[in-house]
Amino acid sequence: MSSRARYASCVGALVAVAALALMLAGHSRGATGVLPRSGSVAAARAARLAPRHLVRIKVLSTRADLVSGGEALVQVILPPRTKISRVKVHVGGRDVTKEFGLRSNGKFEGLVTGLANGSNLLTARLPDGYGARLTIVNHPIGGPIFSGPQIQPWLCQAGATDKQCDQLPAFAYYYLPAGTTNTGAGASGIASDSPFQSYDPANPPPASAIATTTTTEGVTVPFIIREETGYIDRDQYAIATLWQPGKPWQPWAPQHQYNGRLVITHGASCDTAYGTGTAPTVQDARILGGGFIVMSNSLDNAGHNCNIVTEAESLVMTKEWVIDHYGEVRWTIGSGCSGGSLVQQQVANAYPGLYQGITPQCSFTDAWSSAMEYEDYYMLLQYFQDPSRWDPGDTWTPAQISAVIDHPNPGNPVTFTTVIPNSGMATRSCPDVPSSQVYNRQSNPHGVRCTLQDYMVNLFGRRPSDGFANRPFDNTGIQFGLKGLREGLLSPEQFADLNSHLGGADIDGNVDPTKRVSADLVGLQRAYASGAVDEANNLNQVAIIDLRGPDPGAFHDVYRTYAMRARLSRDFGTAANQVLWRGQAPLIGDANYADQAVFAEDQWLARVNADHRNVPLPQKIIQDKPGTVADRCTNGSGIDVLSNVCDQTVAAYGTPRFGADEPTTDDILKCQLKPLRRDDYPVTFTDAEWQSLQKAFPNGVCDYSKPGVDQRPTAPLVEGDFCDA
Repeated sequence: MSSRARYASCVGALVAVAALALMLAGHSRGATGVLPRSGSVAAARAARLAPRHLVRIKVLSTRADLVSGGEALVQVILPPRTKISRVKVHVGGRDVTKEFGLRSNGKFEGLVTGLANGSNLLTARLPDGYGARLTIVNHPIGGPIFSGPQIQPWLCQAGATDKQCDQLPAFAYYYLPAGTTNTGAGASGIASDSPFQSYDPANPPPASAIATTTTTEGVTVPFIIREETGYIDRDQYAIATLWQPGKPWQPWAPQHQYNGRLVITHGASCDTAYGTGTAPTVQDARILGGGFIVMSNSLDNAGHNCNIVTEAESLVMTKEWVIDHYGEVRWTIGSGCSGGSLVQQQVANAYPGLYQGITPQCSFTDAWSSAMEYEDYYMLLQYFQDPSRWDPGDTWTPAQISAVIDHPNPGNPVTFTTVIPNSGMATRSCPDVPSSQVYNRQSNPHGVRCTLQDYMVNLFGRRPSDGFANRPFDNTGIQFGLKGLREGLLSPEQFADLNSHLGGADIDGNVDPTKRVSADLVGLQRAYASGAVDEANNLNQVAIIDLRGPDPGAFHDVYRTYAMRARLSRDFGTAANQVLWRGQAPLIGDANYADQAVFAEDQWLARVNADHRNVPLPQKIIQDKPGTVADRCTNGSGIDVLSNVCDQTVAAYGTPRFGADEPTTDDILKCQLKPLRRDDYPVTFTDAEWQSLQKAFPNGVCDYSKPGVDQRPTAPLVEGDFCDA
């Protein structure tokens, strides 16, 4: 997707096209046009008069071709001095004029309901016959929209009304007890996990028992929230906002405490579930107290669903629901740690405009480039933990293992591969899938293959040889331990033995110590093109505050923050849209960072939104960054300290591939090769050692001075912009 994504237009706002072209072609995505009576003469006259009779239609809640749930918030933009009472709006031949009106926000708009699945022609006509048409493509609320055939099997929640897990929304109310320090506008006197108490609108507590909050816009209200839960795209969503019970709320007239901004929360980890889950929490007192709406969907929890396409689809659909029912969104900010960071960064890059700001904490760049470290760790552990694969007389010390993994903690591979499930193993236990239905090559060859690539088969496609999903993982040509060899930490014998016996895993995840892994090229191409590997080529359109603390060996490696910075610098010559907040608290940096970053992003994006210069969005993001939003370092408890403290403590260690010369962008899934030459090494190999290396690298070794094989910028499957109003 190009860098032309717009900032100040709605999600899916459709650009005006020439009246005559629309009239003749009936363009399904057109927003402006003329509806003449008939005949070529009338058409020609319409084309001449169109500028004075310009009518436009746009869907405010999403792109017109990505509508779901049978409803869409629609605006009709009319010529000056048009008599509203004389405008007629129809959809599918049905008169829906009564759903429209001139609202208090100055727009002529309405919530169009009852849309049929598929194409729905919406027309707006003036008395003189002029008007516009727009084809709205509606999809079921259970999906899919653009993700393709949905994963099967899928276990719905109790109470689901159909196989799409549909269920009517439920609403619950809560309040913050009086005496709790008010945080609205982002103060730090209240913890984001402060306990809300249940609120019954029919039997409310005394007003004196309820805290108040002041929003970013200076509106003070009782601290009461409403949380809505329901099911979209076959999984649970949650939406929370400040609420005044008993008072109306319309999408064109939200309650006055809503500040017009949306925050998306995310879950952690990376896994592949086969049934509904629980939406990440939306009860963040600081953010809600500021007047933001907070939303989430179970499918944006990477620990439940690590598929970038369904992550994005669920967010598009849930965001549409928010706008249809709560009102337009001026800008959207992401918040989340670990797996929540990878969703933000990879989705923001692959679907520009879905977020305007992201705040990745203890961040991962994306699922697939990070998976290289995991799979390398898995293979290295097979080698180090099985002395039969190497000469037991040549013992590996912790320092030598650290040299191979390029990390001072030799236990980091154990932690990483223990806490996170191995999504390269086809026979592993599948969440929500009975063991009798899980794949086994001998006893159940048609069972569920619980690998991440099979979970994402719509994206990766199938291998012709066996019908399994194409796999982008590759370790061909990688010289593990090369840096350690150069530094004298590994002996030539160790280096040769490691690379000769490391091997790889077959398509089922079974280790073969004699054969390296070679990626399926179709899978490799699609990993890059889809954004599953986040090439950052669209992330210059997003304001980023990265929140990072030291990693004591808990696999949230600091290098990933700098890998993203390196990708931005490579793509754009600058990473000035990425601000680093570092601190002494392990992994997170500072307990105050997560919410403070949302409010800092809000100030930043407000300046961008107010900048009406005719310059590219990335330029605005950098130039409009407030002076108060800058790189920082704290003691981990909110007290700022000198940056050199964090330089020393928030150390960026490496990966096994960094120890093999991969650049710090960390995004080369499969390297290009160069010849294996003895004079490239500062050591002398015996003939036997050299022969073993020749056998391990028959086609050569990695040439990291070149881009990866089929490495390319992200080019999302869904074309078009996702922007806020």
